[in-house]
Amino acid sequence: MPALPPELRKALFQLPEKEKDQLLARLVAQDTVLTEQLAFRLLEGPAALENRRTSLRAQVDDPVRGFHQTPNDLLVILRQLQARLAYHARITGDAFGEIELSWRLLANVFRHQAEVTARLHGPTQPLLQHLTKRTHEALKQTARLHEDYHLELAETANTVLAALWQSGAAPLARELGLPKSFES
Repeated sequence: MPALPPELRKALFQLPEKEKDQLLARLVAQDTVLTEQLAFRLLEGPAALENRRTSLRAQVDDPVRGFHQTPNDLLVILRQLQARLAYHARITGDAFGEIELSWRLLANVFRHQAEVTARLHGPTQPLLQHLTKRTHEALKQTARLHEDYHLELAETANTVLAALWQSGAAPLARELGLPKSFES
């Protein structure tokens, strides 16, 4: 983002308060992400964070349980859900929530879609590659969190890693150098 020239910046700060407020409102309205971030911070507040997480938990739990015509259908749903989780973190600054829900999503896939993830072959390869990469990314994100959070995530992370290594994705996990268990 380019910086304002010093003269323009000085002139902008000398505008009457009412004009500055109108300009600010117009500028904020042009950026939807900023608008949502401000709405969360100023209107909803930190108390709404758990409500947002609960809503996302329901979204993460439901779609992976059902029958999917092809592994690619499931892959599309997983990508959409992961995008929602990333957007949630971008709006709320909830890094822990994003990671916790990512682990939960991965665990749900391995729990409810065991036959789809059981073997690596043509139709399942993109799905298994995605699951392996997402597990790798979740491990990296978890490592960036404070150690206290590792204890909360360890059980789910170990469940996902065990399922990954027992699935058709084991060769992909070996290739990426993923551990067989999560150590905090």
